[in-house]
Amino acid sequence: MRTTPLAAVLAAAAAVPALAVPASAASRPSPTARFQHQRLVWGPCSPGQQELNEAGAQCARVTVPLDYAAPGGRTIQIAVSRVPARDKAHRRGVLLSNPGGPGGTGLDYTLSLRPALKGAADRYDLIGFDPRFLGESTPITCDPAPPPSPPGATSPRADFEASVRDARATAERCGAHGGNTALLPHASSRNVARDMDVIRAALGERRLSYYGTSYGADLGAVYAQMFPRHTDRIVIDSSTDGHSTQYELFRQAGGPLESGLDEWAAWTARHSREYRLGTTPARVRAGVQRLLARAETRPITVAGQPLNAPLLRLYFRQLVQHTENDPALARSVRTLTDAAAGRPVTPDADLAGFLRLAGSSGLADLMVGGALFMCGDGGWPAGGWPRDPERYWANMQRGRADQPVFGPLVNGMIAPCAFWPVAPREPAVRIGNAVPVLMLQARRDNNVPYPGAVALHRKLAGSRLVTVDIRSHGVFGRGLEGKRPVPCADRAVAAYLSGGPLPHRDSTCPAPRDSR
Repeated sequence: MRTTPLAAVLAAAAAVPALAVPASAASRPSPTARFQHQRLVWGPCSPGQQELNEAGAQCARVTVPLDYAAPGGRTIQIAVSRVPARDKAHRRGVLLSNPGGPGGTGLDYTLSLRPALKGAADRYDLIGFDPRFLGESTPITCDPAPPPSPPGATSPRADFEASVRDARATAERCGAHGGNTALLPHASSRNVARDMDVIRAALGERRLSYYGTSYGADLGAVYAQMFPRHTDRIVIDSSTDGHSTQYELFRQAGGPLESGLDEWAAWTARHSREYRLGTTPARVRAGVQRLLARAETRPITVAGQPLNAPLLRLYFRQLVQHTENDPALARSVRTLTDAAAGRPVTPDADLAGFLRLAGSSGLADLMVGGALFMCGDGGWPAGGWPRDPERYWANMQRGRADQPVFGPLVNGMIAPCAFWPVAPREPAVRIGNAVPVLMLQARRDNNVPYPGAVALHRKLAGSRLVTVDIRSHGVFGRGLEGKRPVPCADRAVAAYLSGGPLPHRDSTCPAPRDSR
């Protein structure tokens, strides 16, 4: 899932001396030259990368400095994959990508985009990579999370204090494991961008093209800011305003999430015969709020797994992101309502999957990958997350009035960054350039709300913004996920990556028709 967006994007002017070589020193070898000119050894990808192997990909390891300020010191390795361009006569170069997170691995992600890119993909070597410390790259390993204790009778304050304990425990698990304190300060988006540029150079390319979604969009903005002369075609989908802290961005989602729930409630009311959750939007929403009020004192048990209010809010948030999830959310609320009344229930696949995750250490494990970069990106407290738990509690209580469903989640969820054992190595700086960038954004995105993308668009003076009025997190390639595609946006991305010009002006794509 997409967790917390990147709050601070980083400027080239603040790059460390290892990469910013003065013109007067141009005749001297770059401290990173040995990384940029390394010889890669290609071979089969790991057995677990079935899609890559079936596509004829090869994989390699790119050696990069752990600390770009000390390139003669310790090194780590970045796992990369390559699927050669099919249209060699019109080959443009290499296309890298990132699927988001933060904490998402991407060794096979660029290849997965090929069906949506159509002929544009044939003009590139499709390059996937796992960001530093993730997947098959040199890892950061934290101590395993203990199995969660089944929640019993509780209260909003007890649930909040449990979340504080969990966040502190995650930070301690990562800080206590092996030599992590030497690695954690170097887990940052700025360093991932530097790694991308080493990948580019090691592949023998003067420039790279890139597609990123969600956190991957923010990463693309970071790369374009740090390495403007090395960019070819940059496409970023569902981005944020990097001038807000991560906690601020998390809180900004509260209002759009409530609006998304209102849309779902209206749809569900129109299907009241099927779901029996109310004949008006107000009655449907009231039922959700009753469920949460009950779960704030007595968790609702489904298939033997108790779900307290924080877990329900997290589950509802994942489903309300996309209009196509409306039936799944309605089915789940119907099941939870029946379970709360003591009636026998059978969860559908969506709810059953979440129940398995809630009953394991899976949620805690998911938090770790995102925390590495949330906590390593600029500023102290790490990533801009307040260190005082009472500040979260106060914001959580204030937000209940106009955000009764999602306010306690976006205002009260405390990240491990509040207790992170190391400070970020580099400060956050601000985006501002005229690098050509194609931006995509859904107007009713309730994960990274639309105003943030508009703000970034203004700072990327050379960018063009393609908007579509849908409730979705992500615009390009929605058909790959079984959602209704936006053909206009897909065509715009394919045309630009094929070598066409950046659109002359911003545009709005027609929304796909709702056939439900």
